Amino acid sequence: MTSLILTNVRPWGADPVDVAIADGLIADVVPTGTADGAGERVDGCGLLALPGFVNAHAHVDKSWWGQPWVSYDGEATTQGRIAHERAERDKHGIPSAASTIAVLREFLRHGTTATRTHVDIDLGVGLRGIETVHEAAAALDGAVEVEIVAFPQDGVMRRPGVLELLDQAATAGATSIGGIDPASIDRDPVAQLDGLFEIAERRGVGIDIHLHDGGELGAFQYELIIDRTVRAGLQGKVTISHGFALGELPAQRQAELLVQFANAGISWATVAPVRSAPLPWRAMRDHGIPIGLGTDGIRDLWSPYGDGDMLRIALGFARLHGLRTDDDLAYAIKLATTDGAPFVQRAGHDLVPGARADIVLLDAENLPDALMRAPRRQAVIAGGRLVVRDGELLI
Repeated sequence: MTSLILTNVRPWGADPVDVAIADGLIADVVPTGTADGAGERVDGCGLLALPGFVNAHAHVDKSWWGQPWVSYDGEATTQGRIAHERAERDKHGIPSAASTIAVLREFLRHGTTATRTHVDIDLGVGLRGIETVHEAAAALDGAVEVEIVAFPQDGVMRRPGVLELLDQAATAGATSIGGIDPASIDRDPVAQLDGLFEIAERRGVGIDIHLHDGGELGAFQYELIIDRTVRAGLQGKVTISHGFALGELPAQRQAELLVQFANAGISWATVAPVRSAPLPWRAMRDHGIPIGLGTDGIRDLWSPYGDGDMLRIALGFARLHGLRTDDDLAYAIKLATTDGAPFVQRAGHDLVPGARADIVLLDAENLPDALMRAPRRQAVIAGGRLVVRDGELLI
């Protein structure tokens, strides 16, 4: 039975249609004025419609959003940020269900309806972060679908007991387990990867590895990950996050690695940071290598930046990579919407019958206009429920 009819909206900026929604899914898309049914009607006023945004790389357990301002401190290196966070997080109540709920609400207000979030797993916090994120997602009653990566931010092999925690996390709701800089953090890349892939094979979960190391050190770890992925038969279940080295390598080296990434079914998650080297995104697209966009941390002990707006992340990707044409600008938006589907365990994510009814309405002429202005989300439908109206949350 139809529960809601969204009238007079323009999917991807095309001609106006009506969208019928039933049981949380898009039931039908028909020319405007022709939808029938007894459901509640919401006038889309000719606004541009997009699928809900997908945040493919977040850290919703670590934010101090909604709390008093925390000044940036500590050393500005990966090791320095890890140490500073470990020393300060308890003072700020991290992880906190209240702050995690606040972050997820900001996601929703900006139109994000699904996220893959890394949740810290270490000897100090144990699995409490996973419990916190589950509690926060439940408080929003599924409006934002949350996939969890159990993330060993402080290292794996250098912290005996972390592998056991990751194994436990794989049975406690994590759909993937993470790793971090196997060479520079653990200084034993083979051991870290052996440990992660053994758990992934045995528990049937994915792997998502933060890789900050640049140049040939990063490329060396790519090769190890590719080899382990193929040998373990985990094609399509391994993601490299950040992966800054790829943009730094010579073109021929990039080309060789892209073929191997494609054959291994490895995907890529990026937050398109301003000082990083651009990715060879055209070649990645041509090879069928999935790319997902994410916010990374938002107002946490790593950085005071971020507000959860994936449209601004897509704009950052466009700027970093010098996108100019309408088609390329539209591609940046697709990275933040439909192309994010595999990162949150969805076979598809679009404004089509059968898809989860995640719909964002914006006052924009077309996709390039929406990207450049990142206008307020006039309305957001999440799982068939109207959760944002006139830019304000209803839940």
